[in-house]
Amino acid sequence: MKRAKFRLQPVLELRRTEEKAAAQAAVQAAAAAADADRRATERETALATAALPTSTSAQVFLATRSLLATAAADASAARALATASAEQAEAVRAEWTAAAQRTKGLERLEERHHAALQHAADVAEERAVDDLVTGRAGRSTPEGGARWTA
Repeated sequence: MKRAKFRLQPVLELRRTEEKAAAQAAVQAAAAAADADRRATERETALATAALPTSTSAQVFLATRSLLATAAADASAARALATASAEQAEAVRAEWTAAAQRTKGLERLEERHHAALQHAADVAEERAVDDLVTGRAGRSTPEGGARWTA
């Protein structure tokens, strides 16, 4: 007897591939977000430890002040980039979750398909055993005795 094939197998394989790609994208996005957060923290720490000179000329003071203002803007931009990267990583993770749910739905259908095939095979085997038993009961015994009937 030819075993019935799960007709949605190509779709399931495609969904599994999509899920793997989404998982890889989520890992990459999470790594990029962590890297951006690390860079922003480094810049914020460097800015917090910087100090204005106390006894220098006005030109050096103004240049240092300008440099610190630029560093503060740079740290702020780095933090904004880190926040945007974290939001992007969350969106990619949500896509991965959706892909996993779609795959899981098809996997449940495949499991039901296999369970139905197994049930059909069990029923066929039960019928074959029943036919053997009832067929044997309907025949006479080799000793020539009476047939057994229920």
